[in-house]
Amino acid sequence: MQGYTEKMQVRMDMDKSKPVQYELPLGDQRVALNPLIGKPIKLIYTGKIRCVHCNRSMKKSFNQGYCYPCFTSLAQCDICIMKPETCHYEAGTCREPTWGEAFCFQPHVVYLANSSAIKVGITRQTQIPTRWIDQGAVQALPIFKVQSRYISGLIEIAIAKHVSDKTSWQQMLKSKAEPVDLSAKRDELIAVCAAELAEISQRFGPQAIEFLADESVVDIHFPVDSYPVKVKSFNLDKNAEVSGVLHGIKGQYLLLDTGVINIRKFAGYELEFSV
Repeated sequence: MQGYTEKMQVRMDMDKSKPVQYELPLGDQRVALNPLIGKPIKLIYTGKIRCVHCNRSMKKSFNQGYCYPCFTSLAQCDICIMKPETCHYEAGTCREPTWGEAFCFQPHVVYLANSSAIKVGITRQTQIPTRWIDQGAVQALPIFKVQSRYISGLIEIAIAKHVSDKTSWQQMLKSKAEPVDLSAKRDELIAVCAAELAEISQRFGPQAIEFLADESVVDIHFPVDSYPVKVKSFNLDKNAEVSGVLHGIKGQYLLLDTGVINIRKFAGYELEFSV
């Protein structure tokens, strides 16, 4: 099979004890990956890349799949997507205000997750549980629902003074994180951040922030039969061929006996896939 790839598509079964189901997009085709665990696979990069936004052919990819003109002109490539507390719309400098109104002014969720360790994060409500899966989290707990991305970023910054807001991808890929009591951690963090949370609520109004007191912890299981002892990462720009026995899938990574590869990093690349 051959085609331009995107990040892997994921689906959680209604039975939460079953592993996440993964598919690799290749153009209009989808490769079901879970049945290939334990089998040798091969990926070959053909040397062709297309922008994931405008479909322009290019020699180099920026920001996980964009051409340089899109990277430098689109609001979705701005730093405030990664750091929403720096929101350009709030500052009056958004390059695409209409896009910002559609993307940023919709319900967002502030959550705790357990991937390499406990972390705080944010995502659009519509991206649950996809965001947690893409981060390789084995547990997740929504703690606040807010009206905009900017507000979620302010809450995340307050909580991140006491717990990490990043995932160690190497540690996440080496083993399954031990279960933790996310509900207890939530209560601890809300207590220690009470002053900052009250200030944010006063600024935007109590209707802008909803505490999700009744949410339960979501457990996520990944299709992995063994974890690598050492994490060696493949780079298709340096080595166009990746092959090995597929031992698992976690986050957006394929775990082979020869190393790991982040599929999302190479969005827009044309790949040949074989078993």
